[in-house]
Amino acid sequence: MIAETDIVAGVDPLRQLRYFIAVAEELHFGRAAERLRIAQPALSQRIRKLEAELGARLLDRDSRRVELTEAGQILLAESRDLLARWDRTTSLVGKAHRGEIDALRVGVPPELAGRVLAAILTAFESREVRVDLQELTTAEQVRLLADRQLDAGLLQHPVDVVGLEAGPAVDTPLGVMLPRDSPLAARASLTLADLAGHGLVIFPRAGAPGLYDATLRTCWEHGFRPTSVHHARNPEFVLGMVLSGRGVAFDQGMVAQKEPRVVWRPLPQGELSWRFGLAWPAAAPHPLVRDLAELIVNVIQGDGSSRSAPVQDMPQRPWNVVYGKP
Repeated sequence: MIAETDIVAGVDPLRQLRYFIAVAEELHFGRAAERLRIAQPALSQRIRKLEAELGARLLDRDSRRVELTEAGQILLAESRDLLARWDRTTSLVGKAHRGEIDALRVGVPPELAGRVLAAILTAFESREVRVDLQELTTAEQVRLLADRQLDAGLLQHPVDVVGLEAGPAVDTPLGVMLPRDSPLAARASLTLADLAGHGLVIFPRAGAPGLYDATLRTCWEHGFRPTSVHHARNPEFVLGMVLSGRGVAFDQGMVAQKEPRVVWRPLPQGELSWRFGLAWPAAAPHPLVRDLAELIVNVIQGDGSSRSAPVQDMPQRPWNVVYGKP
């Protein structure tokens, strides 16, 4: 057993929280004291001291029962989260000191060009850490970041980044992919208004709702109201839909290079772009995520088809599209 004087005199705040969690989970001071291997009077005194420091009653207790107050329930939830972050932080610090940093788990959207992915992996090899890239939609990445199953995610904006820290963003201008036998293919460049009367092939909304809505909103604002919308994520499926006349598609020009029967035409600068930015958990992040964020921006900018963008997102507004109606 640890002496009562040792408990009262030298307990740090995190240990106080561990004592409280034990009592809150056991709802019994005797069992909690046994679990913590300390004397029950010392534990009771520590909980009273914690209540005094917080200025709130955390437990309702009498000779027969112990129950959490509303304040105690809040402290229990917050304490578990805080201690989990602290444990992760100390683990990362220890591994960094020993040169044992874990692999950096990073989500990337399916739309990111293969050459950009290869450049990111190659550029980060010198950091002596393995980068585990996972192809995931923005919605999937946000969920996994919240669950700490990803260390960072390359998100498509606009997106809700509450609880995350965001690095620099990059805007990637888009062009139009259409069949080579289309009358519009004779032009060197196109505007969105030129696409009036055509359908649109675009990624499913569930993957990146903010970007999906922003893209359709921009089309409408520039005079392009698609006659129909078809969803496709895989580049080969996109090509098939465009070749079969289902609609045009937006991309950076890479998909069109795979098929001679389609062409890619640029849009005016600033008319339509997709924004990418790395984000990571704000609490106890992987120590190398900020380096990766800077590297990704440099790689994408060096690809020659992008430009820097402010970190803040475009405003998000509901966008319910009813095709065929004015």
